[in-house]
Amino acid sequence: MGNGLKDITVVVTAAGAPGAPPIMKSLRLNGERKVEIVGTDMNPDAVGLFMAERGHIVPGGTDPEFVPTMLELAEKERADVILPLATYELMPFSENVQRFEEIRVKVPVSSPEALTIANDKGLLYDFMRERDLPAPESVMVSSFEGFEQAVEKLGHPEVPVCFKPRIGKGSRGFRVLDPSVDRYDLLMNHKPTHTVTTLDEISPVLSGADPFPELVVMEYLPGIEYSVDLLLSGGEALAVLPRPREVTKLGISFMGRIEKNPGLEELASKIAREIGLEYNINMQFKLSQDGVPKIIEINPRVSGTIVMCTGAGVNLPYLGVKLALGEEIPPIEPKYGTRMIRYWGEIFVDKDGHPYSL
Repeated sequence: MGNGLKDITVVVTAAGAPGAPPIMKSLRLNGERKVEIVGTDMNPDAVGLFMAERGHIVPGGTDPEFVPTMLELAEKERADVILPLATYELMPFSENVQRFEEIRVKVPVSSPEALTIANDKGLLYDFMRERDLPAPESVMVSSFEGFEQAVEKLGHPEVPVCFKPRIGKGSRGFRVLDPSVDRYDLLMNHKPTHTVTTLDEISPVLSGADPFPELVVMEYLPGIEYSVDLLLSGGEALAVLPRPREVTKLGISFMGRIEKNPGLEELASKIAREIGLEYNINMQFKLSQDGVPKIIEINPRVSGTIVMCTGAGVNLPYLGVKLALGEEIPPIEPKYGTRMIRYWGEIFVDKDGHPYSL
């Protein structure tokens, strides 16, 4: 494109993730160079495999063969960068960054120490409180008895409380215990994907769990939920873009907007700096009853809705790739107020395995 930058190959992992197609789109719409995309996933039907130039089936991130397979694949594909989309792949990549460096492949991922804090909500909330940073009141539990005691300690049944796995992804395992819930209304007027339940309904499930999962029981935050995408280099926030989650389905944002919010931007930058996070990360906050933003989780990777930032003029997936390659990052100028309205799309595959769209 006349700017002297060489074309590159980027391996996008977890190509079946909902955010994979728009992230691939962002990488291609960079305006500087051609980006050839190689997709990987455990599932041969992962949609991103059909949207990449080439696709490969690989073991899961917790499989001992994951790193050797990715090293071999990266060398074979002459990859420049591997962009991880799955949470469970982050630690294996982080612990083996040097092995990828030895074959001239960059993996933009935070250190193992930073990932340990970011991926464990119990450790994260303790970390925040130790530094007088706003976090939900919470109790870590590893037994049903402890769960019942924590629920009571946080004010149930007078007020709703919620719980989630200490280490998890998306909204899996998250529930709000609200004794005032109208069960008939939930049954007849809501899809069976809601997260609101009661202690009476959840107790038979958890009391019989063997082993009992490690959970964080936490205060219910009733305010607006914000997602904040950041690009970080050496502790410095190069970009911080907050966006209220206006419509969420299955834990995925379907409608939102990029908003200027200096207080939240400063808080997110400080948290990232304190933990030592790097490259593309995402933080989620909810406002308390009195309007205080409290962190609820960190995704130390590109987020599934990061394309909203691309639409607002800040192509964070591509900028993260440039940062990994040691290239200069241009001035960040978001178009605040930009809204995204998401919709379903389709890929078709003919009997010979060739993908196409309408």
